[in-house]
Amino acid sequence: MIPLLSVVVPFYNVEPYLTECLKSLAVQTLDDLEVIMVDDGSCDGSRRIAEDFVAGDARFALVEQRNLGPGPARNKGVEHARGMYLAFADADDVVPPEAYERLIAKLAETGSDLACGAVGRLVDGVLEESVLHEKVFRRPELCTHITDKQVLVRDRTVWNKVYRRDFWERAGLEFPAGIYEDVPVAMQAHVLATSVDMLGDVVYHWRRRESSITQCRNELSNLQERLAAIRAVRAFFDERAPELLDGFDALVLEKDIIFLFQALEASEEPEQLLGLAQSWVAELGRQALATAPSLRRLELHLLARGLVAELRAIREFRRSREDVSRVVPRGWRHTRWYGDYPFFRDRRLKIPDDVYDARDELKLVARVEECQWTGTEYQVRGQVAIHRVDRRVGRLNLWLSDGHRKIPLDVRRKGRHGIVTAIDPARLEGGGPSWRLQARTETRGLVLKGWFRDGAANSAWRFSVPGWSRTGMDITQ
Repeated sequence: MIPLLSVVVPFYNVEPYLTECLKSLAVQTLDDLEVIMVDDGSCDGSRRIAEDFVAGDARFALVEQRNLGPGPARNKGVEHARGMYLAFADADDVVPPEAYERLIAKLAETGSDLACGAVGRLVDGVLEESVLHEKVFRRPELCTHITDKQVLVRDRTVWNKVYRRDFWERAGLEFPAGIYEDVPVAMQAHVLATSVDMLGDVVYHWRRRESSITQCRNELSNLQERLAAIRAVRAFFDERAPELLDGFDALVLEKDIIFLFQALEASEEPEQLLGLAQSWVAELGRQALATAPSLRRLELHLLARGLVAELRAIREFRRSREDVSRVVPRGWRHTRWYGDYPFFRDRRLKIPDDVYDARDELKLVARVEECQWTGTEYQVRGQVAIHRVDRRVGRLNLWLSDGHRKIPLDVRRKGRHGIVTAIDPARLEGGGPSWRLQARTETRGLVLKGWFRDGAANSAWRFSVPGWSRTGMDITQ
């Protein structure tokens, strides 16, 4: 009988973890599945564990090959898979019990080509958020696409997904050899899919272990493999979805390049690494390089000039300073806002001021902490500050808006960042039932606007007026 889902599990010398992985597949609430285990030439006890599962559960099958790496092993597993849907799991990871049932249920509902979900990171037995996937699945959405939901460029793994088997074959997807073989395939699948379903549920537990091949990230060969994967993705995007290049490049500058920096910090002979690092940067588009955060631009500037000692100093600065991202104004007649980092206007290095320019990184932070009825009006207390700027904001204006009207409010300052304002409900008559509070500040030539958020719930703060009796009015926020 043909199973609904085929799960491909390549393995190579993962004896301490394989049992937990396979057990998590055996207890899936979706039991109409087959597990295709591919022994990639293991020389420990992994094969014996796989054979035990084959003997005890007819849904498990074992395939073997000589050691060719995870990409060819996955391809071999796909060749043997019979299911209508296709999934992948790494042998040292764990799949939550309801993961596949939830993913396939969405695909059955929508007809999308693939469904993906959030990832937890297993660190010493404790489940944390995967920083690789952060920001991706906070707003679940069905029948979307990476060109519309460009945050999906951050979803670069194949194992937090279920694919329709006919889509996989129609798209001609195949894993290359190498360590980071899943990155190009994951990106190709997102682009080639007609539509994609995004779930907010955690559907995969990704284990962190120091001995895995992707944990040796600072080794030269590993970095070269990573660059090869980046080049493959960029070449594909350039041909099929050029609008995604800037977002992908920004992600490389945010996440991947850190491993180059770490390698340069640790290396006693950084010359080889410098050449590789400069090749990385040469791959990236001008837009991503120009809009990178100021501290990252400083690191890239030092890297481009081969100033390894200074780059190491900046990396140490990042680790040692709690206020590493502080931004300060410089100049009185023509004020500009710069990152407060080492080597600013250093006479020897002569780094351009524009490298430190952080104006575009500043944003207004406004929070409501309390809203109380006084008998005649509502008194609102809150905080207004500029993120990363350690000083009191300058001129400050507040107003309520329902999307059509704006009601200006008087504001009193309390201490460094505190504010107090009052809302007379009578002033809102004739307007919408829901109002938002907005602030505008002007500080040393810097003008910023922002909506207030609820300080307790960390969500948008709204002032709602369900009834218009002048006393005992029921108003919520």
